[in-house]
Amino acid sequence: MTVQRQQILAQLRQIEQEEQVKIIYACESGSRAWGFPSKDSDYDVRFIYVRPIEWYLSIFEKRDVIERPINNLLDINGWDLKKALNLFRKSNPPLLEWLQSPIVYMEDYSAAEQIRGFSSLTFSPKACMYHYLHMAEGNYREYLQREQVKIKKYFYVLRPVLACEWIEKYGTMPPIEFTTLTDQLLPAESEVKAAIDSLLVRKKAGDEMDFEPRIGPINTYLDEKIQYYKQAAKRMPTSTDGQDRQLDELFRSLLKEAWG
Repeated sequence: MTVQRQQILAQLRQIEQEEQVKIIYACESGSRAWGFPSKDSDYDVRFIYVRPIEWYLSIFEKRDVIERPINNLLDINGWDLKKALNLFRKSNPPLLEWLQSPIVYMEDYSAAEQIRGFSSLTFSPKACMYHYLHMAEGNYREYLQREQVKIKKYFYVLRPVLACEWIEKYGTMPPIEFTTLTDQLLPAESEVKAAIDSLLVRKKAGDEMDFEPRIGPINTYLDEKIQYYKQAAKRMPTSTDGQDRQLDELFRSLLKEAWG
């Protein structure tokens, strides 16, 4: 076990004690989970937790997130199970990404596996495509339209654009690993893929990747794809309704599993 993993687990156990909760799932999010961390990348730890059953039996609305200040490259926060399930029924992409993260820190209960089992029933191609499209548009507009651009920001536009392409092609939640998206969606010998692969090598090697001239083939690709998915998103199907009762039952069973 690495020192970093030990520190993360210690932080999670400390949160359990301080907040009087049980963490039922914890994983890595962000660039480490996506497969292109820099040498100084944060550890973006995300978790789902449950409070004692009595906490939910209240007439008052209560805070349903736990956050800790970023400390020593550790960015850690989590959602209450009730909040997570409500977002899950709306096909929330960040939560769906957590559930398929390749780096899992805690999974002591059946919660994550059971929620994954519902994914095909609640997944909304339209909602998820709009989420990734808005992410791509915002980052592209802010970072990549000048003559000199912050080169590492290309990844934060490419990944959501490729996610849109995956959703259109396969109708499922995109894989979280960036290279899976590029390998399956971009022609192997294309100019765009060659440019992206070159950037990826630099980022993993820890290059500064600060301001540089924008990369023509990638900008052209992003321009075309963003415009295309603005129209394609309108045609995407929504999720299947009618899972509320099952999710209610799942919530109750997971509370019982955690607290006995």
